[in-house]
Amino acid sequence: MDVRNQSSVTEFILLGLTNDPELQILLFILFLLVYIITVVGNLSMLFIITRDPHLQTAMYFFLRHLSFVDLCFSTIIIPKALINFLSERKAITFLGCAAQMFFFVGMGASEGLILAFMSYDRYVAICNPLLYTAVMTNKVCICLVTSAYTGGFFNSLIQTISTFSLSFCRSNHITHFFCDLPVLLKLSCSDTSLNEILLFVIAGSIQVGTLLTILLSYAYILSSILRMRSAEGRLKAFYTCASHFLSVTLFYGTIMFMSMRPSSQHSLDQDRVASVFYTVVIPMLNPLIYSLRNKDVKEAWRKVFKLSRSPNAIQMGSFLLHAEVHIS
Repeated sequence: MDVRNQSSVTEFILLGLTNDPELQILLFILFLLVYIITVVGNLSMLFIITRDPHLQTAMYFFLRHLSFVDLCFSTIIIPKALINFLSERKAITFLGCAAQMFFFVGMGASEGLILAFMSYDRYVAICNPLLYTAVMTNKVCICLVTSAYTGGFFNSLIQTISTFSLSFCRSNHITHFFCDLPVLLKLSCSDTSLNEILLFVIAGSIQVGTLLTILLSYAYILSSILRMRSAEGRLKAFYTCASHFLSVTLFYGTIMFMSMRPSSQHSLDQDRVASVFYTVVIPMLNPLIYSLRNKDVKEAWRKVFKLSRSPNAIQMGSFLLHAEVHIS
């Protein structure tokens, strides 16, 4: 079925965050800087985890996929927003809007599932350390990550098909800087009750399931930490979970702020600010959180810098430079 036949709208206009031209220039600079930091940070995490043999554990396997999801998550939203900040006509095609929403919802749900699996990994590491290598095998990690992407994009496929099968005959102006699902439902002149049920059942099940997994995991982790006799052991266990707990708090704190407010208190401006936080800010913060507070990652970077400055590396670079000059 061609979803374009279900609507008289062929494109949408993204109204963005503001109509002030000077503020748009300021936001362009700010978004660009944040996006550069996000790309560099997440690519660096992908590089160092893939390269260092000491980081080939279940925890860093999940962290590598979290960095990949954050990189994709921000790339789906920010480049188009940057273009619109400098454009007079802030249009996105009907299919372009559908594609943006599909990947945005898919990556967002996948990130929530990966964070839940990371909390389970920390639970096994702290509460059952002797069984950790037997439980968190490479096969199990691959299955968990595969299920995260499968579940995330299954939810996204259902939401995208059901949303873009509606008729959009009222307006094509989206009061947002990307194609967000709730805003699109408000634009439709069709009955959206089925869409709201699907959103509540499927997306709600993923959010509640992942949040319960995280809360239960950390309840057992906290109980295990409190039973430790050694203060040094408690501190080490706490630092093992601190980075992940901070990421979870930022991600789910924003979601809960947006979803748990009464409808009478909903503000479009507040929703857009919250959207900026979880689409732009959090993907930038995650690699900083995990790299600045993680001794293994910092040690891996020291090895990279040490190797790059070693005499052998310098001699090899000199040899390649002379070879290139000779060939040319």
